Amino acid sequence: MSEAAFDTRTAAVASRSTPLRRFKPALPVLAVAIAVLLAGCANRDSVVVGSIPDDYRTNHPIMISEKDQKLDLPVAASAKGMTQTQRQALLGFFDAYDTGAAPVLTIAVPSGSANELAARAAARDFARLAGASGIRSNRIAMASYQASGAEVAAPVRLIYTSIRAHTDKCGRWPDDLLETTENKHYANFGCSYQNNLAAQIANPTDLLGPRKRTTIDAENRSEVIDIYRRRGISDEFLGNSEVNY
Repeated sequence: MSEAAFDTRTAAVASRSTPLRRFKPALPVLAVAIAVLLAGCANRDSVVVGSIPDDYRTNHPIMISEKDQKLDLPVAASAKGMTQTQRQALLGFFDAYDTGAAPVLTIAVPSGSANELAARAAARDFARLAGASGIRSNRIAMASYQASGAEVAAPVRLIYTSIRAHTDKCGRWPDDLLETTENKHYANFGCSYQNNLAAQIANPTDLLGPRKRTTIDAENRSEVIDIYRRRGISDEFLGNSEVNY
């Protein structure tokens, strides 16, 4: 083969191999891009999320807020003051009053009703009973409200604000109970339980955090330890115990 023909063939091979060398660096980049796109299409959490029902504590959380506590006590026009029935109702109403927070107790007397005079006399008795129940006199406010027409037994209204634990309103049925394809709780599930639990909480602030620890009773602790030492460990306890003393 002549030198000119060999050079021509070499040049032709070089021209065909040039595009391949330019394309090789792009192959790894393309492979990574395809892998990322396929990973984005994967639904890896569908089985886990679909198999876990909703938590009723999340659906109906217990909330803490200020709410007005109200008590309406009807007063007869012929009444001469507070009755025994009204006294018992008031004692129960004042029992939930927080003397530490000391909210204002408002006693509203009807105005323009047929029992206006009797209601004023009863309201004064209510205020005295409130003071005897631990409510300071400077936290008791007397007010009046316009009764509707000449109402015969317009009530005396008592109001104070307190912190209460509560949930949202129960009785929501937005979906059919027979629709269980998603294996989830129905909307009203657990609402009554959460409401009952919230109603039993004496101090709603306990839900916000623990209380401060009280100081120890060193004298009582020493007495208890002395009693334990004098009594010793009973044979029955030693026989049933798995610990060697």
